[in-house]
Amino acid sequence: MKTIIGKKIGMTQIFDEKGYVIPVTAIEAGPCIVAQIKSTDVDGYNAIQLGFGDVKDKHINKPEKGHFEKLKLTDKKHLREFRVDSIDNVKIGDEIKVDVFTAGDKVDIQGTSKGKGFQGVIKRHGQHRGPMGHGSMYHRRPGSMGSTSTPGRVFKGKKLPGHMGVQTVTIQNLDVVRVDLDKNVILVKGSVPGPKGAILKIKATVKSAK
Repeated sequence: MKTIIGKKIGMTQIFDEKGYVIPVTAIEAGPCIVAQIKSTDVDGYNAIQLGFGDVKDKHINKPEKGHFEKLKLTDKKHLREFRVDSIDNVKIGDEIKVDVFTAGDKVDIQGTSKGKGFQGVIKRHGQHRGPMGHGSMYHRRPGSMGSTSTPGRVFKGKKLPGHMGVQTVTIQNLDVVRVDLDKNVILVKGSVPGPKGAILKIKATVKSAK
């Protein structure tokens, strides 16, 4: 059951045995506790809910506080659910640490992308700008909206300016480069979604790289 919740620390680089530079993202992963177990018989699917990060009682709402008190668990700041194939040998209160992963594993990491605010079509969709001469009168606008008579409306899906970022993003097949159990840190090759401090869901990859 290779699943865990982590917090993005930032990016750095390390050197392998041959002296090659590897860009990595440092993630503080775990320890997490199992706060809920869902089964096919009751819920229709198998899943576990993990809790991560200590928090004071005054900083969680009453439903969450009641959830932890009922299970006699310490309060956790972040809760995430992971679907699993089997819930055998798992019980409430089990602790999951970063050592569920080892160097060489491949993982999928899900997080919320950085917010970019309101952006135009060039930044948001990668469209080209118009001529920059003063007489063109057309520089960074979205372009034609469509015909005027029929159908007389803008089609759904038209790429227009709007809010950019703050979306759920999953990056697959990332390599685990190093695992530090003492510091609860995992180093993953490449970048992961979100800014520093972002909460991430880390699990064993569902697709193997070709």
